[in-house]
Amino acid sequence: MADKVVLAYSGGVDTSAAIPWLKEKYGFDVITLCLDVGNEKDFSLVEDKAIKAGAVKSLVMDIKDIFTRYFIFPALQADALYEGQYPLATALSRPLMAKMLVDVARQEGAVAVAHGCTGKGNDQVRFDVSVMALAPDLKIIAPAREWGMTREETISYALSKGIPLPVTKKSPFSIDENIWGRSIECGVLEDPWVEPPEEVFAWTKPVNKTPEKSRYLEIGFEKGVPVSLDGKDMDGTSLIIEMNKIVGEHGIGRIDHIENRLVGIKSREVYEAPAATALLKAHLALEALNLSKQQMRFKEKVASEYADMIYNGLWFTSFHQDMAAYVQSSQRHISGVIKLKLWKGNCVVVGRKSPKSLYNFSLATYDKGDVFDQRDSPGFIHIWGLPVKVQAQAQLLTQAEGPMSIPPGVVKQLKD
Repeated sequence: MADKVVLAYSGGVDTSAAIPWLKEKYGFDVITLCLDVGNEKDFSLVEDKAIKAGAVKSLVMDIKDIFTRYFIFPALQADALYEGQYPLATALSRPLMAKMLVDVARQEGAVAVAHGCTGKGNDQVRFDVSVMALAPDLKIIAPAREWGMTREETISYALSKGIPLPVTKKSPFSIDENIWGRSIECGVLEDPWVEPPEEVFAWTKPVNKTPEKSRYLEIGFEKGVPVSLDGKDMDGTSLIIEMNKIVGEHGIGRIDHIENRLVGIKSREVYEAPAATALLKAHLALEALNLSKQQMRFKEKVASEYADMIYNGLWFTSFHQDMAAYVQSSQRHISGVIKLKLWKGNCVVVGRKSPKSLYNFSLATYDKGDVFDQRDSPGFIHIWGLPVKVQAQAQLLTQAEGPMSIPPGVVKQLKD
């Protein structure tokens, strides 16, 4: 009896070609595992396609709710945004997929797991490191990293095995999607000077085709987790899916940037993430209302580290556990409602309220009801500015010229 390998299967070019290749190269019986994280596929067709390609068993699992609860929402609570641009949709799904691969491999008695990642991308790191952490005894195989075929050669190889493909040589886009976002690569997108053609976008409308009337959304949060939309309680997965439709309708959520990959190269990345874009903005607005200045400053640093941790494939680490403990603590008072205005590609926070708000109207107002005692300010300013005054008396005033000096004649020129 042949040894078994469990292949993370998407139904795309690389994983479809990997089925016959794994049998030819290693003699494995291939069990495919297709994981529904919001891929919007006909999974019955994907399942049948795997069998026709040579798999001995084809499994499909709906893990959207697990993905939302244990991966997306913790990342949202952390404000994780890689390099200030990428909401980490694909990166977040990989450790969960690796966990499911390992679980199925144990159940099926497999000696190896496989995935469709190339040797130039980030996903290979996320899969491999996660499997190493969860099951260091399992062999890890990445066919696309080994077979040495170009994209066109891979398509030709799959076609020679009678495998129908969702791409052509004319439209060679590589697409990965889940409920948190879509990633589009390859083809003309590899030229950073070329504007992404409209055909690559599926969730967001071009601005010139968005509604003329603005749309308001009210998002309710409990401890940093979105729980309602326009006053209606919703489970997390349904809320994200609904927001993708609403926000994308207004042309919001397109991302086109140059990204620093973990493997050391720069790549041009195009994403669509309507719900993620809006929810991250709303969550930050609620934190601004409810966290102190010191908490906000420190959490910005944690958010950057948390995003790097996800991007770099270190989900199943003690480092993550330590950061997650802080993030969860920081969210204990992040409850309230944020109002967003959507219009012509713009998502703007226009209202916020919370029972735990640190905003005090009687201190902030300049009108009737103001309780701020302005007589306290001179003393505060004196103490705050004392080190500046002392240094100016001892040092700064002895400098005729310096980086803070205004060149001679400038004041006269301004007067003239």
